[in-house]
Amino acid sequence: MHRLLPRAAAVRALTLVLLGGVALAGCAHNRGKSGKDSNRYVARDVDTLYNAAKERLDQYDYRTAAVLFDEVERQHPYSVWARRAELMSAFSYYAAHEYADSIQSAQRFLSIHPGNKDAAYAQYLIAVDYYEQIPDVDRDQKVTQQALDAMGELMRRYPDSVYSADARLKVDLINDHLAGKEMEIGRFYQRRGDWLASTTRFRKVIDSFQTSTHVPEALLRLTESYLEMGVLDEARRSAAVLGANYPGSPYYKRAFDLIQKKEAGPTKRG
Repeated sequence: MHRLLPRAAAVRALTLVLLGGVALAGCAHNRGKSGKDSNRYVARDVDTLYNAAKERLDQYDYRTAAVLFDEVERQHPYSVWARRAELMSAFSYYAAHEYADSIQSAQRFLSIHPGNKDAAYAQYLIAVDYYEQIPDVDRDQKVTQQALDAMGELMRRYPDSVYSADARLKVDLINDHLAGKEMEIGRFYQRRGDWLASTTRFRKVIDSFQTSTHVPEALLRLTESYLEMGVLDEARRSAAVLGANYPGSPYYKRAFDLIQKKEAGPTKRG
C-alpha cells in the first residue's frame, strides 16, 4: 500500500498541527538530578506532569509520553490541560504504532468534546490509525474497509477541514488497494477455471472502482473469462470498452488479439 507521505514526515506534520499555536504549560519540573522521577506516576501538579509528558514526546519516547498525557487527564480531569492531553495522548500512541490505543483516545475525545474545534483532528487521527494498518492485498481487508469508513466519516462531518482534503486523496489510494484485492481473487478464480466467479470479481472492479489503476487489466481479464465461457458478444463488448477508454494500453492489444483469434476460428491443416 503506497503512502502519501513517508511515515516520519506524516508524524512531523501531525505534530505541527497538534502543537501549532498552543502555549505550553509552565516550565517548572519536580524531579531530582537524575530526572527519573518525571516518569513515576505519582500525584503531581498539572504543569509538572504535562511538561514531563511533552519532554518525553520531544525525545521521541512516544509510549511513555502517551501514558503521561493519560495521567494529566486522570489526575486533573477538570483542568484546561486535560482536553489538550487527550489529543496529545492519541497522537503519541499513533506515533508509537499503538493504533488501538490511539483510536480509543481519539474516540474518547470525540465523545466528550463533539463540538470542539479540534474534533476534526481527532477524527482524522482515527482514520490515519486505520490507514497505517492497511495490509497487503493477499491479506484480509477488514482494516482497509475501516480506514475507508473512517475517512468517509471525516469528509461527511468536517467537509471544509484541511484534513478532509487529505482524506479525499487517501480514499483514492484505499479504493485502488481494494480493487487490487478484487483483482487478486479474480485471477485466482481464473487459474482454477472458475470463469463465472472470475467475471463477478472483475466486474466489481469495473463497476465499483472506476477510477482505480486496475480497470484496464480488469477489462482484459473479463474479456478472457467471457471467451472461455463461450460468450463472444460479451467478450467483444468488454474489449470495445477497453479500446474506447484505454486505446494505447497493452491490455487492449492483448484483448484485441484474443478477439481476432477467436473470430478467425481454428486454423485448418492441409
